[in-house]
Amino acid sequence: MFKSALLTGTLLLILTGCSLKEPTLSPQTKAFDEEDAYTLFALDAEAHGQYATAAQLYAVLYEKAPRIPYRDHFFENLLHAKQYDDVLENTASFREREGFDAQVERYRIRALIGKGEMKAAEVAALALLEQTKAKQDYIGVSEIYAQQKQYNTALRYLESAYDIDYDEMVLDRMAVILYVNLDRQKDAIAQLETHIRLNGCSERICKRLAGLYSEQNNIEGMLGTYLRLYSNYPSKDVADAIVRIYSYQNDMVPLKHFLEQHHTDDALLLKLYINAKEYAAASELAESLYKENGDANYLGQSAIFAFEGAEDKRDPKLVAETVEKLKTAVKSEKDALMLNYLGYLLIDNDVDPEAGIGYVKAALQQEPASPFYLDSLAWGYYKLGRCSEADATMKKALKAMGGETDPELEKHVKAIAECLKRQRKTTQGK
Repeated sequence: MFKSALLTGTLLLILTGCSLKEPTLSPQTKAFDEEDAYTLFALDAEAHGQYATAAQLYAVLYEKAPRIPYRDHFFENLLHAKQYDDVLENTASFREREGFDAQVERYRIRALIGKGEMKAAEVAALALLEQTKAKQDYIGVSEIYAQQKQYNTALRYLESAYDIDYDEMVLDRMAVILYVNLDRQKDAIAQLETHIRLNGCSERICKRLAGLYSEQNNIEGMLGTYLRLYSNYPSKDVADAIVRIYSYQNDMVPLKHFLEQHHTDDALLLKLYINAKEYAAASELAESLYKENGDANYLGQSAIFAFEGAEDKRDPKLVAETVEKLKTAVKSEKDALMLNYLGYLLIDNDVDPEAGIGYVKAALQQEPASPFYLDSLAWGYYKLGRCSEADATMKKALKAMGGETDPELEKHVKAIAECLKRQRKTTQGK
């Protein structure tokens, strides 16, 4: 029935006795014993890019079992193999036997395009469109004009195709031609925005629109599009894009609201709570993160933020709970900040200053020049009555501060100075 360049002699398969106008074969009925085997070989050849071989096998299949899928696979494989002359010969033969068939004519047009015979393809495509008025044929004509760089004409045919059912793939092509080929950026964006208002924000169209806004560096347009896209198609990539835009604009409040609503990046949300000194929210989120992944660092942060947000920081129950959580945290997470915080709690609240000094020294092993950790150590010595050591350590802290200070440190400096005075008086009195 079909002739392939690989088929010669008696295997040309141009048989006049086989016609699709005969009764259609049932899909469940085998036309010949080897039909399944031939089909598997043909599919395997297609999968491995052996298109000429696949075309030959489908020619045999269509000769013996005239099913439309075999016919279509035959032409598709010839086109993939760039055997355009064979396509033209076989489509002509088919038309002589079977009469006009729109799909077979489309294969002929694609072969003409493949051979570079654009004018002949244009004439054939326009004639086909006149008969079918089908969306795919409007698109086909448009592609021929686009290849000839007649973009305004190509756009008109795409618009006709789009008017049939508002196909977003057609709209996408229209937007590209408008934006890239016709330099009509505003019109491209307006087309996409109008479609989204009327038909919703599909993934394809919203990503295209966001891309065009990005080309124009229109940050607000990008953000609005990504927010609409995320509401319909939530994904990490889109969420990350939204976070980047909010961060770039330094819009921390809407960023925080977005993260609170969708929880796409709780680690970042935790940082925002900390920066805003929303300690209760930070503590709750850190505890949730600890339960979720078992990271002891989050347990420690939860304890610290709960303590920082408390009204009565001298409440023995609060201090005890914070100490226990921090002890658990520092067993596996030797974080300097948590070690110092735990140590200072033990020291300042007279729970166990000796143990507190041990934790502070562990923090100083990591950051030996930290003025805050040195201050904690000095305060520990003070609590134990070791005023000279407290004074010497505090001087190191002040030096590390570089002349700066804070109310807590100043209070410690005064207390240690008073301790030294009392110690001298005691010594002189003896």
